[in-house]
Amino acid sequence: MGLALGVGLLLLLISGVICTVCSDSVLPPAIQGPGKLRLIYAVQVAIAVLGNIVHSLGLGSGSQLAVIRYLRGKVLATTHKKAAGLDIKDEVFDGVPVRVYRPLPGAAGRRRGVLYFHGGGWVFGSISEYDHLCQYIARESGSVLVSVEYRLAPEHRYPAQLDDCLTATLHFIRTAAKYGVDNTRMVVSGDSAGGNLTAAVCLRVSGLEKESPELPSLRAQVMIYPALQMVDFTLPSYRQNQCVPLLFRTRMIFFYLHYLNGEVSLGEEVEARQHLPLALRAAYRKWINADLIPDQFKAGGHVSSPSLTPDDEAVDLLKRSLEPTFSPLLASDAAISKLPPAYILTCEFDVLRDDGLLFKKRLEDNGIPVSWHHVPDGFHGIISFFDNGYLTFPSGKLAVDSVVAFLKDI
Repeated sequence: MGLALGVGLLLLLISGVICTVCSDSVLPPAIQGPGKLRLIYAVQVAIAVLGNIVHSLGLGSGSQLAVIRYLRGKVLATTHKKAAGLDIKDEVFDGVPVRVYRPLPGAAGRRRGVLYFHGGGWVFGSISEYDHLCQYIARESGSVLVSVEYRLAPEHRYPAQLDDCLTATLHFIRTAAKYGVDNTRMVVSGDSAGGNLTAAVCLRVSGLEKESPELPSLRAQVMIYPALQMVDFTLPSYRQNQCVPLLFRTRMIFFYLHYLNGEVSLGEEVEARQHLPLALRAAYRKWINADLIPDQFKAGGHVSSPSLTPDDEAVDLLKRSLEPTFSPLLASDAAISKLPPAYILTCEFDVLRDDGLLFKKRLEDNGIPVSWHHVPDGFHGIISFFDNGYLTFPSGKLAVDSVVAFLKDI
């Protein structure tokens, strides 16, 4: 009886996953590896469903998201051998756990330093999940790389994640000599939510010039499909890719709200832009506007949706989402003009594509050099599958190698 019940539940889970994957997602014809991508998405859906079941039965500790996070770490973790030629150690930088990757043998001179902030919507991800990627970048670029284990939501809200990344960055800059690093060749990097944290850290560091004049400027910022604004979810990329795995429009809103303060019930108001005061809507259009996106990215044209009347509760509860360190696209021109040169990677089939394009324009308009790599058949999260056996995507490998090439020139 117990076995039959277990098999029945398993079949129910499988059928539910298949139904969800086939009905909720859309895979454009030009996307790379649609079969493999659908399989990855199915695994993620299964983990989420299983996590909900485990949490509902009271079998897991912590929040529902914490249970799903635990299962993701167990199921999605890939086992790779430690790369030859690297010294890898877990350390603590002023209270923040980090993993340090040092190429061997030591260089005659001091190396560049790279900080990496992982993705995962400020909710998921870890230095262990990103270990293989960080090993590759450190080894291939000849950089000392520090991967930061910042705190996650919902246990910790904004700006805890940013504070951890900033703390680790400043510590690394100030102790660079200990690691054989030239602190004038320091790069901050990250993907997705980590791309947001990269931009935010650069804004904070560049703003410390009066407070800490001895602090050297960051040499560069590397942003891989970064999430840069919680203002407008009707941009072309959000419309075109709203149901393309591995990141849906509604899920991005969900992540933003968990990062901010947990007011996830206001998702519909955010999607309708009812969290924006009328006085600010016009002001933000000079920076976040479909008209600023190149025509090649507006397939089928683009018609902006009218914004509804502001919701007073949403405006009040979500006002911190308009801070530049939460939505870096809202930073002033004066702040943007102080940022270091940038590398920005975007993917065609990614809701966050236009965030990267708009930030590229803002940087260039303020005289900041930008190296841009676009993946025409790519999807959100593709760099995580640059070397995963059957689930490897060639464009992911090309994207990671593009990052390495950029770093080598620093």
